[in-house]
Amino acid sequence: MRRVLQELSDGKITIVEAEALLFGYVTSDSGRFDTDRERRHGVPEGILYDGKTIEEVLELASIALETTGRSIITRVDSNAQKIIQDHFSSEIIVKSHPLSKIIVAHRSDFEPPILNATVAIVTAGTSDRPVAEEAEVIVSEMGATTTLISDVGVAGLHRLMDQLDKIRSADVVIVAAGREGTLPSLVAGLIDTPVIGLPISTGYGFGGSGQAALTSMLQSCSVLSTVNIDAGFVAGAQAGMIARSISKARNQK
Repeated sequence: MRRVLQELSDGKITIVEAEALLFGYVTSDSGRFDTDRERRHGVPEGILYDGKTIEEVLELASIALETTGRSIITRVDSNAQKIIQDHFSSEIIVKSHPLSKIIVAHRSDFEPPILNATVAIVTAGTSDRPVAEEAEVIVSEMGATTTLISDVGVAGLHRLMDQLDKIRSADVVIVAAGREGTLPSLVAGLIDTPVIGLPISTGYGFGGSGQAALTSMLQSCSVLSTVNIDAGFVAGAQAGMIARSISKARNQK
């Protein structure tokens, strides 16, 4: 504590940075930003746009950049994306992902983590890409190398078999599927690496909002873990945590 207070007194850190170092979070009118989350368990804090005003999101994003060097804003609608991008100064590196509705901003001095591990993101159909890309962005921000394998659903099994060697070469696999959601079970039965099922709310009719896909993955005979419907962030974070453990083990050899 004395060191932090001395650095604050000397002008080496700001009040916001001092609060983050002392408490692990920063309190603002827009809420408490968890500055210590990534250090605790390797998953960067995300700012969910849904349910917040643009002013609240911008305040939290500014706190994130000041204290961690990075800001990740999820589920951003098209109107807000341009407002958020225009808000940051030229010193901030901003990357927008319109398909997955994510904006990632880095300070110029931010040093991203690098993991010695690969995560494959597999989609059953093109309609599953937006949520799958959300998972891919989070995995990338956690430092793992990503490989995207699209449109290999069970309606044309030969498409999956053509990509099987590439899928097997990954350390962790996220499989995103809507409709009946059988692709994760099939993939998990063919490879010896951890599989995370990501049910997607694509389809129509009974169970067409992701319920059928979720139930199918939960009832899988093959061994896999399953996240909630459209939970791309959670799937990416889970894969990133596994990749981090693998990378740590490899680096200790």
